Amino acid sequence: MSNLGVPELLIIALVLVLLFGAKKLPEMARGVGRSLRIFKSETAKLREDDDDTHTVQAQAQAPAQPQPAQPQPAPIQAPPALSVEEQARQLEEQAAKLRASAAQADKHA
Repeated sequence: MSNLGVPELLIIALVLVLLFGAKKLPEMARGVGRSLRIFKSETAKLREDDDDTHTVQAQAQAPAQPQPAQPQPAPIQAPPALSVEEQARQLEEQAAKLRASAAQADKHA
């Protein structure tokens, strides 16, 4: 395989601009960026889950020590955490509402 130099990359970029147009390229780049952020967060969650399972297994293998019975405080139930996709969707909905209200304000002004 040959190495791609600066002139080759410039030609590829020019072909992409000609094929997709200058307006579509930033949208495509945003989509790729969002996908990479989601992928990164999901892999981090998988790593955390793996670390948690190793910790639980290590604790299970440790000899059990009797502990005095203590009253357990009632667990505080927090609202369910939103996934990254749900947060992004909500932010996009809020942005659309703000754009719509700004457009209406411009019409009335």
